[in-house]
Amino acid sequence: MNKRVVFFLLALTLAAVKPSEAQQPKKPPRIGLLGLPAGPARPEEIFLQGLRDLGYVEGQNIIIEYRWAAGKVDRLPALAEELVRLKVDLIVVRATPVVQAAKNATTTIPIVIMSAADPVGMGFVASLARPGGNITGMSQMLPELVGKRLELLREILPKLSRIAYLAHGGDSAHKLFVKQAQEAAEGFRMRLQSVVIRGAEEIENAFSAITREQAGALIVQPLFINNLGQGPRIAELAVKNRLPTVSDGAPFADTGGLMFYGPDSSAVWRRAATYVDKILKGAKPADLPVEQPTKFELIINLKTAKQIGLTIPPNLLARADRVIK
Repeated sequence: MNKRVVFFLLALTLAAVKPSEAQQPKKPPRIGLLGLPAGPARPEEIFLQGLRDLGYVEGQNIIIEYRWAAGKVDRLPALAEELVRLKVDLIVVRATPVVQAAKNATTTIPIVIMSAADPVGMGFVASLARPGGNITGMSQMLPELVGKRLELLREILPKLSRIAYLAHGGDSAHKLFVKQAQEAAEGFRMRLQSVVIRGAEEIENAFSAITREQAGALIVQPLFINNLGQGPRIAELAVKNRLPTVSDGAPFADTGGLMFYGPDSSAVWRRAATYVDKILKGAKPADLPVEQPTKFELIINLKTAKQIGLTIPPNLLARADRVIK
């Protein structure tokens, strides 16, 4: 009799449990990856490897929705809004205009910055220590380093008096870059020519304007190299016009530019994956401090120097982290 009662109660219990509640598998998190290039570039590849190193396997325990603007800044807002409509758990972004588009699209979905010039100055976060909203991640500290780049150019060209800065008007951060460059140029008693263009199709005209003003060297905003893939074209035009160049766009020296000086971007991009991991495990972006790079690199392309007739001082070559011959 007791056995019959036990079986009866067990049957009632099992009947009360809905099939959907019995061992329903947990859905993998869905994140959005919004970018300005036409597809994954080296930064995204390093970031994705960072996720894999943390145990995330795409298609198994994480779903990634990719959205690419193919170099068109004006496409970013619609792509960001599309990710919001998909109700992704988190959005990963790189470069100031991409961060801006995501910020405008949502105030609730967490946003992780792979790299951006000045998150505080651009109003993305309240402070580095306490971001305060739905955005956190990595700051490249890029505009503040322009003075060091001018110093490097002056070492190579002691009589340098005119400098040009190539900026992208579609990136709201370009004003910060130009402002920092202007202040640094005044400190070195140089004249700065800011050349602001809206797209890659204007690059050749930009070089015409630079040579007309007889600039002795050129600083290139990293957006052209890191996001628009224009490093090789800019380097080629610079060699053609015998113009020394420097940028903090990561592969610039490797694609023919004279010098790269800036953060070790690989470490920054990889580090961004840890922010994704923390947020997916429950951390709030408002409480995760924005990190700044701690390692900086100087890369000199000696082949390019020879092409434009420059001799790089031995002491500068000795300080370089890498010399391309």
